[in-house]
Amino acid sequence: MKILVTGATGYIGGRVIERLLEEGHQVRVLTRDHDRALARPWGDRVEIHVGDLLSTESLEAPLRDIDVAYYLVHSMYGGADFAEQDRRAAQNFVTAGHKLKQVIYLGGIVPRSKGDTTGSLHLRSRAEVGAILRDGLPTTEFRAGPIIGSGSASFEMVRYLTERLPAMIAPRWILNQVQPIGVSDVLEYLIAALGRSDALGVIDVGSEPVSFRQMMMIYAASRGLP
Repeated sequence: MKILVTGATGYIGGRVIERLLEEGHQVRVLTRDHDRALARPWGDRVEIHVGDLLSTESLEAPLRDIDVAYYLVHSMYGGADFAEQDRRAAQNFVTAGHKLKQVIYLGGIVPRSKGDTTGSLHLRSRAEVGAILRDGLPTTEFRAGPIIGSGSASFEMVRYLTERLPAMIAPRWILNQVQPIGVSDVLEYLIAALGRSDALGVIDVGSEPVSFRQMMMIYAASRGLP
């Protein structure tokens, strides 16, 4: 199967590419930095296309003859207008990818806590991207909580706070409820959905809700920390 991966140099994207190559798929990646992609362990085993999701024209060649695309980018442009940038990127992808058989998108579970601000704005933007993709293309949208694995932003934050700051005045957000999921489980879901029409739609993945405080306590116990 011919597969395009966006967000290839990200934490999840690179791992998805390795799995796809192991299963014998032809992989093409869309990146804004050719050399950065080429330097990855899989760089010489994929077809690299330089492009930008904000430019519909630059998406034509990367999407040509592609069966399935992984949409693994979000809030990549930063700034106060990141949500508008994400909307434009998703709309451009829908326009250019009208022949795709499936899009597999990794979004996030929008928290129900009343106190969160910036984090939930980014998650709501990701949910909006998912809606745009689903409205225009056959899409499987996984909504995941914080992804836990060596090197992931969520895991490294928990590790840093627990190991470096065993006693601190904690911000209120550590009481927010989240649904963490291991990176290996995320990869299994993303790969298992490939080519499956019965997997279209929104699928929530993650554990039972826990707080960041509970995650820190679990990490501390596993490491034998006070």
